[in-house]
Amino acid sequence: MAEFRDSIDIAASPETVFEYLTTNSGMTAWMGQYADLEPTPGGRFAVDIAGHPVRGKYLHVEHPSRVVVSWGFAGSEDLPVGASTVEFRLTPITGGTRVDLCHSDLPGTEVRGHADGWANFLPRLAVVGAGGDAGPDHWQPLAD
Repeated sequence: MAEFRDSIDIAASPETVFEYLTTNSGMTAWMGQYADLEPTPGGRFAVDIAGHPVRGKYLHVEHPSRVVVSWGFAGSEDLPVGASTVEFRLTPITGGTRVDLCHSDLPGTEVRGHADGWANFLPRLAVVGAGGDAGPDHWQPLAD
């Protein structure tokens, strides 16, 4: 299994960024067209991204510094529901928050596509976290 790591600085407090990881309207402002979130340990994590149903559970929720979810795709054999783990660590910095992302337990075949997805979505999180509008999301998964 492999992992993908990235980070981004956002001109907003950790409390503000945290809301974009734990509320339906916050999540869909930067990622996905639909979200059904229950941000408590064991709670539901469901986001539809470009027609793909990401499903899992919240594994750890520590306001306002850490969110960990299981992640996979409904109906997928390559990355089934809850098979991988996404961790967001929110650290206060001068002028805002550093978000460190670690997407782990990825099959090697899934790393490239998820790296491409996170390269699209993390900058969108920075825009909305800072009070902007990320606009419609037209991202599509890479073709195999």
